[in-house]
Amino acid sequence: MENSDQKQTNPTASKENESVETVATHGINSWLLYSIDESPPWHLSLLFGLQHCLLSISGLMGVPLLLAAHLCIHDDDIGNQARAYLISSVFFISGISTLLQTTLGNRLPILQGSSFAYLAATFATLALPHNKCPDPLPQGTFNSTVTLYNDTDGEILDGNQLWMKRVMEVQGAMAVASSFEVLLGLTGTVSFILHYIGPLAVTPTIALIGLDLFAVAPHHAATNWGIALFTSFILILTSQYLKNFAVPIPTFSVKKKCHVKRYQIFKMFPVIIAMVLGWIFCWILTVTDVLSPDPSNPQHVARADFRINVLKNSPWFRVPYPFQWGWPKVTLAGVVGMSAGVLGSTIESIGDYYACAKLAGGPPPPDYAINRGICFEGIGCVISGIFGTTTGTTSYSENIAAIGITRVGSRRVLQAAGFLLVLIGCLGKLGGIFVLVPEPVIGGLFMVLFGMIAAVGLCNLQYVDLNSSRNIFIIGISIFLGLSVPEWTKVHPNAIQTGVIEIDNIFTIILQSPMLIGGVIGMFFDNTLPGTDAERGFTKWRQSYGDGFEDHSSIEEKQRKCYSLPFSTEFRLAKYFPIFPQYEERTKKALDVQDKLLNGQKDLVL
Repeated sequence: MENSDQKQTNPTASKENESVETVATHGINSWLLYSIDESPPWHLSLLFGLQHCLLSISGLMGVPLLLAAHLCIHDDDIGNQARAYLISSVFFISGISTLLQTTLGNRLPILQGSSFAYLAATFATLALPHNKCPDPLPQGTFNSTVTLYNDTDGEILDGNQLWMKRVMEVQGAMAVASSFEVLLGLTGTVSFILHYIGPLAVTPTIALIGLDLFAVAPHHAATNWGIALFTSFILILTSQYLKNFAVPIPTFSVKKKCHVKRYQIFKMFPVIIAMVLGWIFCWILTVTDVLSPDPSNPQHVARADFRINVLKNSPWFRVPYPFQWGWPKVTLAGVVGMSAGVLGSTIESIGDYYACAKLAGGPPPPDYAINRGICFEGIGCVISGIFGTTTGTTSYSENIAAIGITRVGSRRVLQAAGFLLVLIGCLGKLGGIFVLVPEPVIGGLFMVLFGMIAAVGLCNLQYVDLNSSRNIFIIGISIFLGLSVPEWTKVHPNAIQTGVIEIDNIFTIILQSPMLIGGVIGMFFDNTLPGTDAERGFTKWRQSYGDGFEDHSSIEEKQRKCYSLPFSTEFRLAKYFPIFPQYEERTKKALDVQDKLLNGQKDLVL
């Protein structure tokens, strides 16, 4: 194994501005400082891991903040503390899931974080009549000093009981639906359905995640459009216009002593920079009282000290634990709806596995690694449901892109990131700090980020023939129906009347899930309408899996070395489970025997 000093003297590695695209065609291992199987020193691993944590912060805290109003979490002391607890739980479970995935799952350097893929199903579940948020009872009702609510089922609840009751229904659906994802990987179904899922199914599935959230970002931004647009402007400026600008920073090393080194911090931390500057802008407007201190003024929610009490009331140290909000409630409608999120998250993650392997200098992941990755992603989602984080976990594409920027693809770095996320999740004051991010700053970030999510889905169209009327038809109808049917269902929530409430709820949630509708329609037409593999995008898509690797002669040996578990799997039952390499070897031997028998029969006939 090469050490870091040897790698830094490599002329290829010294090219700071070399693009990821160029590297993909000239050998990734020669460009990386640390490839997937190499380990930086522990202090560098922690530093690189912290960078991955910072990159994931906006995504990790985004889902709990988005769902707060739908969970009946109000802007009071109880509600602010609830936000802090949920965010801390998300960080904690993200760290646990990352450690499981990088150690026992596909073993790729991928961070696992809260997924937007489950939002549509969660919104639909919380929009059911029995989950509508009730108005507070008059102050002093039942001689209580806390605010009480008469819930839709007639139960009198306080603020904590109100939101916990709704989280229990979401986490029950999440835990049960995610068990199907575990089975998809454990049984090898994922590698089987890969033959039927192409770019024309992936495009609407992922693109509709972002497109369906078009109304959410303006809702947050409307609290103060000036601050929101300022935050969006900073994010666009840093991520697009200044991404190649290297900032000179004074540094010190034993060899060079005091010297100036340039870092592309705008490319690495655009979200963090935009969030911090937007936050500072809010503080300036707060201390100068430009933003009204009057709680009755709509502009008051944009103040930087709007939720300051949550920081004061948050404990210094709190360890999230299973069923911390109560025992999960499982409904058939919720499970069916959440299964749509499972499908979308699974499809998205498979693409992430290939991209991560390419950037990290590893061979294309074999079927058993993909199966195992999806299996452990499902386990992470089940754990999320048990702990009540309000969402499941999935692979984070932005952290995969960071590998191409930092030139560090070591799995040890992501294991360090997982450890740091667990630690952050246990420090209650840190969760409280994230809750203080003002509403318009969140709205400004969301306006850009949600568009990026939609664009990630549309990027898969690069593989298909866009001159084909067949493909244009599939793209158009899947995206159009994926948007229009859920919107119609939201406007007419009582349109489905079968006479059975449970069946009504199931159809309502299904029809309000853009990913499920768009993805299923895209996959159906792509597999039933005539078309060649090249026309459908399968040819270029499969070719892209192996690009960037210099030596293809011993690919199976490299896969075995890279993706095998850290302990021996040489036991008798391993060959019966498609998450172990022994299963693939057994299958290949069976196919070889079958081919020999068929060839022998042909020889006899001849």
